[in-house]
Amino acid sequence: MKRLILSSLSLSMLAAAGAAQAQNSVTLYGVIDEELTFVDHANQSGQHLWTLGNASGGDLAGTRFGMKGNEDLGGGTSAIFTLEGGFDPSTGKSQQGGALFGRQSFVGLTNDQYGTFTLGKQYDPVVDFVQPLTGDNYFGSIFATPGDVDNYDNSSRTTNSLKYVSPTISGFQVEGMYAFGGVAGTTGSGQTWSVAAQYNNGPFGIAAGYWVADNSNASLGRRDGWSTGATSTGTFDGDLINGAYASARSIAVARVAGQYVFGPFTFGLSYSNAMYRPDTASLFGTTEKYNSGSGFANYQATPALLLGLGYTYMHSSGNTTAIYNQGSLGADYSLSKRTDVYLVGAYQHANGQTGYLPDTITDTTTVTAGPASASIGSYGYPGTSEQVMVSLGLRHRF
Repeated sequence: MKRLILSSLSLSMLAAAGAAQAQNSVTLYGVIDEELTFVDHANQSGQHLWTLGNASGGDLAGTRFGMKGNEDLGGGTSAIFTLEGGFDPSTGKSQQGGALFGRQSFVGLTNDQYGTFTLGKQYDPVVDFVQPLTGDNYFGSIFATPGDVDNYDNSSRTTNSLKYVSPTISGFQVEGMYAFGGVAGTTGSGQTWSVAAQYNNGPFGIAAGYWVADNSNASLGRRDGWSTGATSTGTFDGDLINGAYASARSIAVARVAGQYVFGPFTFGLSYSNAMYRPDTASLFGTTEKYNSGSGFANYQATPALLLGLGYTYMHSSGNTTAIYNQGSLGADYSLSKRTDVYLVGAYQHANGQTGYLPDTITDTTTVTAGPASASIGSYGYPGTSEQVMVSLGLRHRF
């Protein structure tokens, strides 16, 4: 009798443990994206470059390793977390300034009825909603805005942030985020805030959002760049496109994108306005504006083969004026559900004037005008007036 009772008790405990395990989970995941890249006019001397890998740690997706998990708290509420770090597969070195979890690190609560609230280092609402509707979502940085001046390629992440994502109601969803600057006496110094909304209905999707990132307060003295104390990491991948305006008081970006799927075809259009606003601590005196429009068309030629074509036009004005035209091509072939090979390329032409900074920054230094340089996507290779880039890559997800 005792044996039967003990056996029944043991089975009950095992069943309860199994049920609890099913409701709670921790998942290890990652992406390794490595490519052989050729850049024509990789610097202002017009020299060529062959390289394995690049500064972004992958063309289609930044290489990363992370873990995420959830715990069922009952009543439809769960605790969630994500820890994610980026690294360069060519060298094994950490990216995002060497931070262990430089891509994302947050914890929060989610409820099917009330939405999701998270705290930590996160992507902003514009990235969450608008980026999935752009060519960058399919073929990566090669389709991004020159210099990534509008955070089209997710260059910026936000620390010290609180974020809320609503549940989806009749296809609509909204998201908001605020990050504390953390400077005593000047609450707004280094703060970031953002709002976005999206609507999805079958083959059609549209999203729009606004993002503002503040630099350090002017009372701290003249700046020579984007402050390490700011909650946003800034968007300065193409130094000779927007690097001269890293001393801005703030960056404000408005973006909208739409996408339509028709059989094997996917079409998308997007527009952005990015403004780099100065104050008395900046090295320039007039707001620099970047207006960008882009479009893409994808064709699912076979279940395994995706082909894409993209075009981007960007016009800068204010402190300096320049025009950038970029055409992009992509092909991605799936070897399995987790592994694919790809070939992507782009050509960009720049004309007009852009801002330049001298080698030495002094209290009297100001931004000067110089010839605009082509710099494809968010790679940061400052070319001459034109640049060509081609990458052959292999991506594996686990």
